Amino acid sequence: MGLAILAYLLLAVSGVWLSVSRLQWPSGANRLSQANWVVRPSWLRWTHIGLGSSLVVLVLLLLAIGIVGTIGHYGSLGHSPHLAAGIDATLLTAASAWSAFCISPLRPWARPLHWLTGLLLLVGFVRVSLTGWDVVQKYLP
Repeated sequence: MGLAILAYLLLAVSGVWLSVSRLQWPSGANRLSQANWVVRPSWLRWTHIGLGSSLVVLVLLLLAIGIVGTIGHYGSLGHSPHLAAGIDATLLTAASAWSAFCISPLRPWARPLHWLTGLLLLVGFVRVSLTGWDVVQKYLP
């Protein structure tokens, strides 16, 4: 879970950086003549995409580990609110990835949806972390 939270935090930083650089750069402006604008490094977009892809993989892996571990330990699912929190976080991660894939000039609704799902994912991660603490306490001697 720690790697997923780290990926999320790095995504937040790179996403804000991408957004600020996009909003501050007027279309058609000469990059060399405007030194006071936030410059977007060429690697930033691909780093953001890579981190987002990593987050999707990590969240799916965590969901799989949780389901297999719970079934292995209890024989069934649904013993705590952690399952619902984990599924919610997984769905929010998928919605964020899907909305990111949709971002283009032809779909102006996708970028705000991507931001909204990203912010809701913060709430989801907090919920998963809090409910997960109870689950971890059950496994400890």
